[in-house]
Amino acid sequence: MPRRAPFTGRLARVCSRRPLAVIAVWLLVLAAAAVGYFELRSAFQAQDSFISTPESKKALQLMAQRLPAAEHDTEIVIVGSERWTVDDDAFRQRIASLRRQLLALGQGEVLSVTTPYGAAAALRPLLVSKDRHTALLPTVLAGDLHAAQDNVINVLRLVRAADGEDGFEVVVTGVGAWAREGNELAASDLRRGELIGVPAALFILVVVFGAVMAALVPLALAGVAVLVASAVTALLGQTFTLSVFALNIIVGMGLAVGIDYSLFIVSRFREERLAGAGVVDAIAATGATASRAMFFSGMTVVLSLLGMLIVPYSVFISLGAGAVSVVVAAVAAALTLLPAVLGLLGDRVNSLRVPLPQRGARRSEEGRLRPSWWARAAAVIMRRPALSLAMAVVVLLAVAGPTFLMARGATGVISLPERLSTKRGFEILSRDFSAGWTAPVQVVIDGPLLNPSVIAALSRFRSELAADGRFRPVGLQTAPTGTLAVLTLIQNEPPTSEKALANVRELRARLVPAAFGGSVARAYVGGTTAGWFDGLHMIYVFQPIVIALVLALSFILLLVAFRSVVVAGSCILMNLLSVGASYGVLVLVFQYGLGHELLGFTKVDRIEAWVPLLMFCVLFGLSMDYQVFLLSRIRERYDQIGDTREAVAFGIQSTAGIITGAALIMVAVFAGLASGELVMFQQIGFGLAVAVLLDATLVRTVVAPAIITIIGDRYWWLPRWLDWLPRVIGGRPAAGGLQTPAEAQSGGDPHVGPEERQAAGNSVTGD
Repeated sequence: MPRRAPFTGRLARVCSRRPLAVIAVWLLVLAAAAVGYFELRSAFQAQDSFISTPESKKALQLMAQRLPAAEHDTEIVIVGSERWTVDDDAFRQRIASLRRQLLALGQGEVLSVTTPYGAAAALRPLLVSKDRHTALLPTVLAGDLHAAQDNVINVLRLVRAADGEDGFEVVVTGVGAWAREGNELAASDLRRGELIGVPAALFILVVVFGAVMAALVPLALAGVAVLVASAVTALLGQTFTLSVFALNIIVGMGLAVGIDYSLFIVSRFREERLAGAGVVDAIAATGATASRAMFFSGMTVVLSLLGMLIVPYSVFISLGAGAVSVVVAAVAAALTLLPAVLGLLGDRVNSLRVPLPQRGARRSEEGRLRPSWWARAAAVIMRRPALSLAMAVVVLLAVAGPTFLMARGATGVISLPERLSTKRGFEILSRDFSAGWTAPVQVVIDGPLLNPSVIAALSRFRSELAADGRFRPVGLQTAPTGTLAVLTLIQNEPPTSEKALANVRELRARLVPAAFGGSVARAYVGGTTAGWFDGLHMIYVFQPIVIALVLALSFILLLVAFRSVVVAGSCILMNLLSVGASYGVLVLVFQYGLGHELLGFTKVDRIEAWVPLLMFCVLFGLSMDYQVFLLSRIRERYDQIGDTREAVAFGIQSTAGIITGAALIMVAVFAGLASGELVMFQQIGFGLAVAVLLDATLVRTVVAPAIITIIGDRYWWLPRWLDWLPRVIGGRPAAGGLQTPAEAQSGGDPHVGPEERQAAGNSVTGD
């Protein structure tokens, strides 16, 4: 009695029989998603925040409750001239004019502007460079740090217009300006990535399918997934801070997985039709095989990405939510919308054919189809599996070696393009003033300020700061209630540098406890640098937890999918090899600058701390894609004939072209992501592209067949006590669990080519 077709096959059959109804439902979903996204897109911001309450957030909360004025963002407007000094009338007039224009923006945007001429005597020397050719204008914006990226828009516009007038250089830098220009750069990189990735993907799809219509279907499905996920993520952003960079991840991941999943399904549908199955039966058979593998592959990606959601930091929550949303949307569309579209199009999916050179296997003198290059390569590897495996593993481990030299941290404004006002301003501050002006450290003192012990503690703290020399007080604000004070400090280090972070650590560990330890007040160290310190610490703490969770969930899902402990374990080891290799290449290119100019990348001192963890979650899911599709085809064949070697050869030959095309599409999409100017996305895009390329070539064509050959039939081993697991992937259920006409005619011979299968199908169906 044939087994019942899996739910993916039954769902595909239902959707293909009612295509107009399914498409109508999806059109309503798309309309709602479009409206929702455009209404809620302001939720995407460049500011990050903590879900938990580290010390920097505690300091921020105290200021928000009792001293909101201390929360205001201070942008640093910098005015310089090679010809005049601050003592010249022309310089005075230029600064006075800029101050009037800035204040004219209104109290809703700019609260105050301090100039060297009107500043307090103690502050005045800090606002003028030693050569007196440059001056600083600290500009306090209205609202808190989150409002700064909106309130700084007109300041940026005004400064850009004034830059270069009458020989004066005018730039602005600060947290708000960084956020705004970061938003603009992210949007620009997103457009650039789409302009590169989408046409490249379309070209590869046309080459793979040989038909424009078949190529457009996966692109359309990817677009559906991206729009739906963008709306869902924007909706989630109403409850927590949402990073603007989530959009870049949504588009990149959506194009990659959406196109890949559709590619596998459309290819299998065309194969079933070529074998002689009717349209509905071909869709059902595709749903029972390719769609089933795609579903478990997608669930593996989702489980891997769920690891990001446990890190209580908004950048991980938002990127993880965006990535999970787009993968779920792509899987849902592939399981329902795609069968409906194929049911509506039928063989018209092959319309608009493109004349391409004949591909495929050549015939032998006896008239049988010769094995493809992939099958011949697999045969060579399986003849000497131990040697092949050893050579491939040595290569991958050698590439992964530089991972141990990885320096992680935050690059901040240093990694921005030179043309940006914020980058130019930061370089001027670092050269002529103090780099810490852009992100001062805020020591929040919580307690009765008039208490003698608090007064004495504050006095001791000032003395310790003077003796230490790394921090310079530039302001003290007190709450009207007399229970909170904020001492603002600047340090002469870039705010995200290792030295600045070490200074904050020393401030918290030694200077603050030494001064306030015996008082009735508590002191908290906050500010941008302290926030980075807390964020990096959080990443380092949660990284092993996330990795362990992803490995455990992936193992369980693979065990259930393939009913084999060995399959699950070997897949995880192979994925770790490709992930490690991508890390090594990342270090070589970005940290050590190997070929970075040729590739158009920016060399930096360290890798963004959150990038490796993000890459691990994404790569571990994506690397499973090809393994699941390859192994599902091998398992299908093994269940038919019971010969592992023959099943491996068949699986590689039948999936090689499609998987190669899918990998090239992913590489193109991620290369588009890496083509932007933001270093973090250069690192992510390049790392993902390298990992996918290695995984789809070296790992899939050498490591996987070698391991399976060495282990043999024991590769499918499952302990008896786990025999209760359901049989998810295996067998070859077609429409309702029966063989297709072509299979019945060909006897399942893997060497029967498309022409023979078509002839067999025609002889049965009478076509």
